[in-house]
Amino acid sequence: MKLVDIPHFKQVVIMATVCSVCGHRDSEVKSGGGVSPKGRLYRLKITHPSDLSRDVLVSETAAVRLRELDLESMGGTLGGRFTTLEGLFVAIKDQLLALNPFVTGDSCTEEEKRGKLLTTIENLQKVAEGKYLNILFELRDPAGNSYLQNLYAPESDPEMEVVDYERTDEENDELGLKDMNVDGMKETEAVGGHTNS
Repeated sequence: MKLVDIPHFKQVVIMATVCSVCGHRDSEVKSGGGVSPKGRLYRLKITHPSDLSRDVLVSETAAVRLRELDLESMGGTLGGRFTTLEGLFVAIKDQLLALNPFVTGDSCTEEEKRGKLLTTIENLQKVAEGKYLNILFELRDPAGNSYLQNLYAPESDPEMEVVDYERTDEENDELGLKDMNVDGMKETEAVGGHTNS
């Protein structure tokens, strides 16, 4: 486990495990802080293959959308990960293949091979390779704990829009914020465990 500061963002916790028996590797990224006061939406127009090298932190509450591919993930389906856009697109493609193993196998019919899912998987691969450009990538995180690298930081990025937004009631409910009641709670001091009234 390691704490990492992401420039122009915040601190995150990176956890990695390796099985000494089988060699399986796994990593997970968690936000170092709590839920932000507002949700955050990133919109990036991918216009050049170099855009695929941007760092991206996808929190466990974030959703991804690629309109041109008619692809949208639900919040939480990608888990917490820190990678590049290229790596994210490959991971989404691999996840779609893992969840639908017969879409490319020999048991797949020609009609299924021409279907929407296989087309989406093929297009994701093209996007990851920089062969499918001028598409809009959206990363929406109601917790505000996801990040997309601004290559021009601290200046604004001409291809990227960052919007902090008020969460919907549904998003607050999914984050468990509607059920929190902090009225009457006491603040605990860091030293000695004494409480302040």
